Amino acid sequence: MEKISDVEIIAPNFKRRLSGVTSTIIQLVPVQRALGQKVAALGPGLPAALPHIGYLALLRLWDRPSARKRRIWHARRNVEMLPAILLRDLLRMPLKIVFTSASQRRHSAWTKFLIRRMDAVIATSSRTAGYLEVPSTTIPHGIDAGRFFPAADKRASKAALGLPADRKIAGCFGRVRHQKGTDLFVDSMIALLPHRPDWIAIIAGRATGPHLAFENGLKERVRQAGLSDRILFVGEHTNIPDWYRALDLFVAPQRWEGFGLTPLEAMATRVPVVATDVGAFSELLTTGSDETGLLIAANSLPSMVEAAASLMDDPDRAARAGERGLARAIARFSIEGEASRIGAVYDALFAL
Repeated sequence: MEKISDVEIIAPNFKRRLSGVTSTIIQLVPVQRALGQKVAALGPGLPAALPHIGYLALLRLWDRPSARKRRIWHARRNVEMLPAILLRDLLRMPLKIVFTSASQRRHSAWTKFLIRRMDAVIATSSRTAGYLEVPSTTIPHGIDAGRFFPAADKRASKAALGLPADRKIAGCFGRVRHQKGTDLFVDSMIALLPHRPDWIAIIAGRATGPHLAFENGLKERVRQAGLSDRILFVGEHTNIPDWYRALDLFVAPQRWEGFGLTPLEAMATRVPVVATDVGAFSELLTTGSDETGLLIAANSLPSMVEAAASLMDDPDRAARAGERGLARAIARFSIEGEASRIGAVYDALFAL
């Protein structure tokens, strides 16, 4: 537990279930601390080792931090913006509020009301910025190259996970649900694998509550195609970088996405990518002469089949795309770069 007098930036997480926002906080806060940003998390569902404060510490927010005139509250959800507004405007606590938006949809009137009361707004992509009606700074999410890095020995990486070392593997990672396009990946593999005996496919991720029937339907579709031993549902794993290192192709089949880190995680592990044109995917990937992967229309099974086949059937092209993707991830999308650019937003507010 951090002493509130030493905390200058609060990163609230008011959702207990693991989500993309929660994962961002877990990965970003230690990097911010390493850069000298005195940030601590607040809320449930976070690792005990993560620097954090308790709810009782909020009673001391009238007291300024040791070396600043005010603190910064960095919200990433509506439920985290509202209490900060109340603390700042009703209770007159010395706070500035930053909001990071990853949404690519028209905001509700309530969300617009909250966003207009922010002191600074960050958008995770240029598309996200286009949905905002206030000035914003675009700072894309970054990747931790200490966790996501290429396999030294691809065959050994496969064997360590109990996967066949002599097969090439196409993967799709993330929550199993219609929005994520898991069915498109499954159907594309059902079309492709019978003609490519050296390939298998894996789906890593969890289906929850109302999506369990969707997952069971996909498994039945695979069974009826006679491919249960080649299209594998491996569930959710905490060592997901190890699973990326086993892949030879990654497919991001989402129908909708806010930002979407999975193509970037694949790129950082030197895996070529096929991704739908949603979220920030068009800003992560490059196509053409410096190809890091292929960008396709969302919700188009024929496009996915064609794009995946073009990389599965051309190992030299796939290898080149993987190398370029790795170089791009490291040069343009490091988590240290993300933390540094967020720090510049904080510094501007501290200077007011």
